[in-house]
Amino acid sequence: MEKSLKSIATNYGLYLGVFLALITVLAYALNLELLTNMWVGILILIAIIIFGIISVAKVKQAQNGFASFKQAFTSYFITVLIGLLISTLVSFLLFNVIDTDAADVLKEKTIEKTVEMMENFNTPTEVIAETVEQMESQNQYSIGNVTKGLAGYLVVFSIIGLIVAAAMKKNNPEAE
Repeated sequence: MEKSLKSIATNYGLYLGVFLALITVLAYALNLELLTNMWVGILILIAIIIFGIISVAKVKQAQNGFASFKQAFTSYFITVLIGLLISTLVSFLLFNVIDTDAADVLKEKTIEKTVEMMENFNTPTEVIAETVEQMESQNQYSIGNVTKGLAGYLVVFSIIGLIVAAAMKKNNPEAE
């Protein structure tokens, strides 16, 4: 059963990674500003959670409707980890190797959106200026920043995964 769990989770992680990479590449090809769009970000977050839930459901299905908390969380986590790794790798290659100018354009668009959002929240101009200065000094696609971003996403999605695993677990009474 354990191999089944890992193979199911790995498959859904690969599907998720391809989906996320496709979104990134399509946004790059069609309109780079889509990568700074809040609704695209929300779509991506929802997709990640849905792929994780589907993975857990498929693991339960493969085990006659039963999955322990550990199995459910492991399935969710492996799926999300593989998907995010693929997506991160594609973004890193796209913006550091293939088209570094696109990374600069994306940084400017991100700064514009951030300033707009901060102004809508009536943030003091000195705080906005400080934030812009900090954003301009960073390469958001450097190895360090990409790794930090990946780690942050994994923490957030792990917390969601714990909730999903708790909601979807169903212990086999025969195994107890």
